[in-house]
Amino acid sequence: MIRCTTVEGVEALHWHNRPKLENPLMLAAFEGWTDAGRAASGAANYLITRWNAELFAEIDAEEFYDFTALRPQVRLRGDRTREIVWPENRFFAASLSDTRDVVVLVGVEPHLRWRAFCDCVTTVARELAVTTVFTLGAMLADVPHTRPVPVRASTADSQLAQRLGLELPRYQGPTGIVGVLQEAFSKVNISVASLMAQVPHYVAATPSPKATLAVVERVTKLLATSVPTEELERAAIAYERQVDEVVSTDEDMVRYVHELESRTDAGERLDLLSEIPSGEALAAELEKFLREQDGLN
Repeated sequence: MIRCTTVEGVEALHWHNRPKLENPLMLAAFEGWTDAGRAASGAANYLITRWNAELFAEIDAEEFYDFTALRPQVRLRGDRTREIVWPENRFFAASLSDTRDVVVLVGVEPHLRWRAFCDCVTTVARELAVTTVFTLGAMLADVPHTRPVPVRASTADSQLAQRLGLELPRYQGPTGIVGVLQEAFSKVNISVASLMAQVPHYVAATPSPKATLAVVERVTKLLATSVPTEELERAAIAYERQVDEVVSTDEDMVRYVHELESRTDAGERLDLLSEIPSGEALAAELEKFLREQDGLN
């Protein structure tokens, strides 16, 4: 049994079995900072289900989380006995074709020891001979909920960028675990690319099946495969309708969304790779817009 040992000799990577995979790719998504609208983790879990992927390894939570910030959950079993559910980072494997398999990591962004955490992930990739990794993410942006969800794809690997038609990264600033993982993979000579969806900041707390659908479609296109998406399509339509209803109750928000639609339709868009706005910046932009509207009334 292969282990990845972290600080103080604690074994953190646990293999249930070692799958034999053909030319595998890896997808990685984490709940947390780069999971706006739960689009990234939602896409990863959706693909796990649709691909009938099987769990084969997981990372123990003990060394990587502050449990006063992310508390374990108590869950009642069918016989009313209690169990504690810890933050999970789990690896699944599935076969896409006779010549291509996929590994999917879905978890929660860790609080502590990011380098050791990345060692666990890259250990799995190296042991299974993963050739390419796609990290999945979603960030809040000034985009309208009524338009298609942009999903930006980038990589620092010039050959991969040319082969898949991806952009080279230009962003500089704070990063999450996906950014740190990208560097960790590059250090072990595994090609890595980032897929980042844009989610409307004015519905930040709402899960977005529309963004989840966009990420799923972009992933399957890159992998030259397909999955049924009717369930997500129906959920995306319901999501847009529900947001429409909420927005329609506030005239200021109606005008603001129309402004975003006009920018989008005119070809203006926020470039996530060169500028990721903070929540304060987005709130300030909305307040400025509302003040301008008040001045016109």
